[in-house]
Amino acid sequence: QVQLVESGGGLVQPGGSLRLSCAASGFTFSSYWMYWVRQAPGKGLEWVSIINTGGGPTGYADSVKGRFTIGRINAKNTVYLQMNSLKPEDTAVYYCVAASSYNWKAGSWGRGTQVTVSS
Repeated sequence: QVQLVESGGGLVQPGGSLRLSCAASGFTFSSYWMYWVRQAPGKGLEWVSIINTGGGPTGYADSVKGRFTIGRINAKNTVYLQMNSLKPEDTAVYYCVAASSYNWKAGSWGRGTQVTVSS
């Protein structure tokens, strides 16, 4: 069955960096668009980034553009999110999502990893 396992979250000071990873199994990873989606405390889901099956093109929410970088290694069934210049408003649970279309809400989700940006 489809399994997505996120890792790399934690507590970081404002201006710091984290690299999230998502290990995928149970499906043909290279055939799926991959997304990162986040949910801040008390708020709804926010799409963060997208990467196509081959590793490009990519897309970013305006709130993270220029600070976050998404990438994937199909040979390792892995997608990552490099997060730089982190802000307190980036605090959220970050989810890895695999989808066959732009409808990421209908995709397969990991359980999420907590990112907390605080001094």
